[in-house]
Amino acid sequence: MQQSFMKTKPIVPLVLSMSLPMVISMMVASLYNIVDSYYVAKISEDAMTALSLVFPVQNLINAVTIGFSIGANAVISYHLGAQQGDKADAAAAQSLVYNALHGAILTVVCIGAAPAFLGLFTTDAAVVDLGVRYSRIAFAFAVIIGISMSMEKMFQATGKMLMTMICMMSGCVANILLDPVLIFGWGPFPAMGIEGAALATGLGQTLSLIIYAVCYFTASLPVRIRFTAHTFDWRLTKRMYAVGIPAALNLALPSLLISCLNMILAGYSQVYVLVLGVYYKLQTFLYLPANGIVQGMRPIIGYNFGAREYGRVRKIYRVALALSAGIMAVGTLLCWLVPEQMIGLFSTSQATIDAGGTALRIISAGFVISSVSIISCGALEGLGMGVPSLVISSLRYVLLILPLAFVLSCLLGAVGVWHAFWLTEAVTAVMAGVLYRRKVAARTCE
Repeated sequence: MQQSFMKTKPIVPLVLSMSLPMVISMMVASLYNIVDSYYVAKISEDAMTALSLVFPVQNLINAVTIGFSIGANAVISYHLGAQQGDKADAAAAQSLVYNALHGAILTVVCIGAAPAFLGLFTTDAAVVDLGVRYSRIAFAFAVIIGISMSMEKMFQATGKMLMTMICMMSGCVANILLDPVLIFGWGPFPAMGIEGAALATGLGQTLSLIIYAVCYFTASLPVRIRFTAHTFDWRLTKRMYAVGIPAALNLALPSLLISCLNMILAGYSQVYVLVLGVYYKLQTFLYLPANGIVQGMRPIIGYNFGAREYGRVRKIYRVALALSAGIMAVGTLLCWLVPEQMIGLFSTSQATIDAGGTALRIISAGFVISSVSIISCGALEGLGMGVPSLVISSLRYVLLILPLAFVLSCLLGAVGVWHAFWLTEAVTAVMAGVLYRRKVAARTCE
């Protein structure tokens, strides 16, 4: 089959060839996140605060749609490795249908809940109004996001990383170009303010989906979307959700974390809420490229597992870990050398810049060690072990960091929240390494 290179190509070139297109795509996506926030900050600091408060809900939509797609990716890759093309086709078709449904439900629920959700974190009517106006447009594209994510993971499962890169980057570049046009009303376009930022994001996502569809119908793929009497095989559905639900929860946990931390920080100053929001925009420039490594790793680790190439599974994990640690080391240096300059992209307030610089220096101490948790989670998902992956993410985003943040904030003030980040990463990395070995080693040493 076309995917045979996944179990014959040398490990380092294989991981690089699968991951680099995704790393590039994720870097462009992170650039779009930063540019989007940069232009929103030009509207007003209230607009940037509103965007920071809306971010957890946007992340929830992405978490559900991407998480289920990760489950589909694992199932498709496994059955391709096991030479069971009909089941891979059925999984791809199911993924599209279910993710469109997920998107429709999320549109209704998230738009309806936006005003009450924003009211939990601020009493500023202007901030709530800006957040609601952004949400109504951005969340209306959830169905498109769901279908697009299913297409993305289907392409990745077949090794078509270059196609995935082109589709993803096209949408991100379109978003970057449309942001100032729609926000400030360049040329014949009216100035839409924060609604323009939301519309630019939605139009970029729509363009990505259109290009995915064109590639699907013009390219030769080993997986085809077919609707037959055997498409909705409940055993496949169960397997996709068995990986997809933990994966979605993994991705949704940061939303819970940010919301809880916002509650703690709001008790000190709205400045710290803004700093946290800016940090999560900036850290995408690191964690999205690292996620590109994970996306390149998942299909090949799943394929080799299905083909019973267990020695290669272990080597793929080690190579991916080294690449991720390298990306995180670069981010650590940036946060130590120019933190105030990075925060200054989103605020002109000296108090915000000073507080943000302190936060970046402290939090970045945990970047490199976090690679162990990131790669362990991705490897477990690729191997179809969603629950152990969820355990690791739960430690990072809930079970360790939230109690630490609360206790340290009581002892040290708002700065204690920043120390909770690196302490959590250090402890979780040790536990993730142990859990990965226990869950996987016995099954990959046959």
